[in-house]
Amino acid sequence: MFKKILIANRGEIACRVIATARKMGIKTVAVYSEADADARHVREADESVAIGPPQSAKSYLVAEKIIQAARETGAEAIHPGYGFLSEKADFARAVEKAGLVFIGPGPDAIGAMGDKIESKKLAKKAGVNTIPGHMDVIADADEAVKIARGIGYPVMIKASAGGGGKGMRIARSDAEAKDGFRSATNEARSSFGDERVFIEKFIEQPRHIEIQVLGDSHGNMVYLGERECSIQRRNQKVIEEAPSVFIDAKTRKAMGEQAVALCKAVGYRSAGTVEFVVGANRDFYFLEMNTRLQVEHPVTEYVTGLDLVELMIRIAAGEKLPFAQKDVKLNGWAIEARVYAEDPFRNFLPSIGRLAHYRPPQSDENVRIDTGVYEGAEISMFYDPLIAKLITYGVDRAEAIGRMRQALDEFYIRGVSNNIAFVSALLAHPRFVKGALTTGLVGEEYPNGFHPADLPHEDPHMLAAAGAFVHQRMAEREAAISGRLPGTKRPGNNWVAVVGPARYPVTVTLNNGGYDIEVEGRNYAIRSDWQPGDPLLRCDLNGRRTCLQVGRLGLGYRIYHGGAQVDVKVLNPRAAELESLMPVKEPPDLSKYLLSPMPGLLVSVAVAAGQEVRAGEELAVVEAMKMENILRAERDGIVSEVHAKPGDSLAVDQKILEFQ
Repeated sequence: MFKKILIANRGEIACRVIATARKMGIKTVAVYSEADADARHVREADESVAIGPPQSAKSYLVAEKIIQAARETGAEAIHPGYGFLSEKADFARAVEKAGLVFIGPGPDAIGAMGDKIESKKLAKKAGVNTIPGHMDVIADADEAVKIARGIGYPVMIKASAGGGGKGMRIARSDAEAKDGFRSATNEARSSFGDERVFIEKFIEQPRHIEIQVLGDSHGNMVYLGERECSIQRRNQKVIEEAPSVFIDAKTRKAMGEQAVALCKAVGYRSAGTVEFVVGANRDFYFLEMNTRLQVEHPVTEYVTGLDLVELMIRIAAGEKLPFAQKDVKLNGWAIEARVYAEDPFRNFLPSIGRLAHYRPPQSDENVRIDTGVYEGAEISMFYDPLIAKLITYGVDRAEAIGRMRQALDEFYIRGVSNNIAFVSALLAHPRFVKGALTTGLVGEEYPNGFHPADLPHEDPHMLAAAGAFVHQRMAEREAAISGRLPGTKRPGNNWVAVVGPARYPVTVTLNNGGYDIEVEGRNYAIRSDWQPGDPLLRCDLNGRRTCLQVGRLGLGYRIYHGGAQVDVKVLNPRAAELESLMPVKEPPDLSKYLLSPMPGLLVSVAVAAGQEVRAGEELAVVEAMKMENILRAERDGIVSEVHAKPGDSLAVDQKILEFQ
């Protein structure tokens, strides 16, 4: 077995590999860019080596620097993680040429299966059903339009070397094909150093189901069941689960055996994932193969009881798989949610900055958090905005969902925006609960984006009670500090809770270490040792374990629960009466400006001062988190002034254009 390995990656996957290596008694070496000098994976590894500037193309994507770091530290093997160089056959070949072991498949298998174009050709030659499409490299946007017309809209434009939802666009018209080709090509070049794209038919109402495979260098190959990865936004997975509520035993066996046959055809070893698109009648088509560890591998680990990273390391060291296909059993249900630094209420725009507060839910045998950050860490504009992966397990799907919703309530993040509210809404959505999933669910259920109105709280009276609990504790604390307690006079217990536009009369009664709170005739027994200043109100609410996030907001409180955010004021009746008479301040009119919706780099400005523009016309392109975002005119108008130029680093809400 190896004594020391280097992880050619960063963030949560580097920390994940380090954890297993430590369990196996293997020392680890981290590599890091200038932006990651204080990153968690650097702190957790036994050794670390700096490899260059923040840009991936000058650090994490430079194979020579990675291999040199391994040589300098005496590492015997390199684990590539996912992304970056993990699916580069040339990198695997260079690692082997340097006398090191690549913890992954062989270069030939990566070359045959890692390239989306070549893998589809190979699958078709092997008799595997493939989606109709044009697998050759496309020269320019005009050729892309011609090919798309031949296949028939809608089509998917995809980066050949892509992954993680980058370099992918759906086109339903010639104009969208041109825009999609350009953006997909640019993103592919920026993210993977490979600008090739291909086009295939986009199947309506599809499910995205993938099969986890595992093979050794002795000819043994098994499949470890499926993962349901249909909940996606902009082709980026958000929620994954294992097994799939849709796949029956017969289909699972057929998909698994086909995946294994495909892998055997290329002599595959290590962990890998064969992805399929599945129709409503359970017909399935080969989509692509990821010749690496998947982001969502923890759900498979939960239901199989296997450590995939450990098995990858053992296979790379020449060991045989310790089990056969007949030994693979699926038990229980696991769900993974990706927690991103992005603002779901601003069209999911990336959010960068410092994690002023970061408190994940407590992990145990049923709750797992994979992360590469810590409180005070920086979410950089140079890399993916993934904060953490939250994984929960249950004996069945309902239990796994329940644990996930509870854990999300306990996930406390401040300093950057995050998508917890969106994930919570998805988990509570009737279609998700029912299991009626497709890759189009998010777009279909939130066609105009995600808004606070899409996440009303199921019990606003409970939020009023929680606000009253917090306010009563605060009032009693203030009374104690002022010397009025202990004494004959306690703070009042009759309040009015203002929750948005609603007003609820509230009565609070001290009882058994907590309060009995009556809100419009509804009773809430809240028992908790919560003290002012704690952002998490963990309590027993009517006999049920509950957690709410609370914080001061002026004279009131901001409460988060079930993904919903509400502002609550708890006032005495006279103050509530006067408060209702206060005028509402109107926000300033910013409609004449094009503002940057996120921090990022201004790639281009498509208009000039004095130019007339039409609704829907491209105005500018802003790049952030390796994704290009095209900003378009919301209505007809005339540009009066251009406030920023290509190459500028923009802050959120910074002016780009001004209209007459």
